[in-house]
Amino acid sequence: MRFELYVAARYLKAKRRQAVVGVVTAISIAGVAAGVAALIIALAITNGMQRDLQDRLVDSSAHVQLMRVKNDGIRNWEQLLARLRKLPHVVAAAPELDEQVVVTRGAREGYALVEGIVPEYEKSVSKVLTSAPAAAVNALEPSADTAVPSASADRPLILGKDLADSIGATTGDSVTLISPQGDLTPLGMVPNVVHYRLAGTYRSGFYQYDNAWGFIRLGDAQRLYDEPDLVSVISFRVDNLNNAPQIAKEIEQAAGPGFMTTNWMEQNKELFRALALERVVTFIVITLIVIVAALNILIALTMMVMEKTRDIAVLMSFGVAPGQVRRIFLLQGLLISVVGTVLGLALGYIGAWAGSYYHIPLSPDVYAIDTLPFAPRLLDGLLVSAVSISISLLATLYPSSTAAGIRPAEALRYE
Repeated sequence: MRFELYVAARYLKAKRRQAVVGVVTAISIAGVAAGVAALIIALAITNGMQRDLQDRLVDSSAHVQLMRVKNDGIRNWEQLLARLRKLPHVVAAAPELDEQVVVTRGAREGYALVEGIVPEYEKSVSKVLTSAPAAAVNALEPSADTAVPSASADRPLILGKDLADSIGATTGDSVTLISPQGDLTPLGMVPNVVHYRLAGTYRSGFYQYDNAWGFIRLGDAQRLYDEPDLVSVISFRVDNLNNAPQIAKEIEQAAGPGFMTTNWMEQNKELFRALALERVVTFIVITLIVIVAALNILIALTMMVMEKTRDIAVLMSFGVAPGQVRRIFLLQGLLISVVGTVLGLALGYIGAWAGSYYHIPLSPDVYAIDTLPFAPRLLDGLLVSAVSISISLLATLYPSSTAAGIRPAEALRYE
């Protein structure tokens, strides 16, 4: 063990005449530990929020969507879909016809984006319907698309669980959809009002979808929205979601003029920007705790220099160089920082594990997810450790320089 490290460790362990120095040192260690633990837990929550939101968004929606620039619907969509699904990097494709409608049951109502789908295709690009009963999903197969059903029992509907609960509907109930795309009469536009049977519900875990989405047959949607043999969107699932913008451009070029694409990154860029900004702000704010702890280290080392002035003078009179004295107090601050950082890392990762194990509930209508997610990362621990130790070492510069500047003759004059 080097001389400087040995003396620094002895100074930390030795009994002091001034107990307040030991108390301040303990507070410094506790402050560093608290700051590091808070940073680890906060970053784990931010990582967990981004991970869960991204996973649920990607699972619940398509990676790329193709639509008409004029929003006049896609004609001959069967041929276009068959051609585009053969493109490189395209895993699956599905047609959709969607529109915002009013969903009512009795006196209770809600608003939803109701999509007309073909289940065989839809299940290949989205996992929303995996939580719905198989019988309800099978009921949306296009077997009855060619005939106009005369009873609501022949028109199945699947709603998000939260939306169904909000209007008081259960499986088997009759639900009314009101579409603004109606018939033009002398009295004005009369909306289409059609009754459906609630065949089942789904729960994706993502509140925005569970409270605002519904699914019907593609043929029923074409009649409800008065769009015969049209679809509004063709959705795609790609082999690499991180390359979705580039693949979307290839799909748009292959589709030809008059088409445009969007992808999951564009649709949710505000959300992920907000999460990234939240991560930065959280890091800056909680780093202030470490800075306060570093000020305590400065105070503790300054008081120790005052207490050990005679010892420093004796060491220097025996030939210890000022640079060695400076390193003694630098290493002392480093030891305080390392002990506090290690304790903080242990507390932070244990706290993150406990939070993920016990599933802290959240209000899904506020946070979009129903439990507080934790995703601690090793890289965050390394970053936090580097920041904590660096700030603490900066706090040791003044007291270590003061100790190195002590003159032995003047310090021992009155001893």
